[in-house]
Amino acid sequence: MELIYAALLLNSVGKKVDEAGVKKIMEAAGEKADAGQVKALVSSLADVNIEEAIAQAAVVSAAPVAAAGEAAKAKEEKDEKKEEAKAEEAAAGLSSLFG
Repeated sequence: MELIYAALLLNSVGKKVDEAGVKKIMEAAGEKADAGQVKALVSSLADVNIEEAIAQAAVVSAAPVAAAGEAAKAKEEKDEKKEEAKAEEAAAGLSSLFG
């Protein structure tokens, strides 16, 4: 996970995500980076536009939140309708008592 953070840090300051940069960040943090893992990370990010990936992830993660909000609103409306129906039934029952 720390390696990913290192890559994100490099990207955020406008530096190229490369093995040397990731290793320097890890060393500055007092951690020893496995050369194989660093190489795998850098090669897997070679064709990835990190800014675009972050933007897409933000949109995808916001969608369930919006859907949950809509579902809660629909449930509220349904509950309100049930309460109105119960009130109408109660009023109808009272009117039958008084003819």
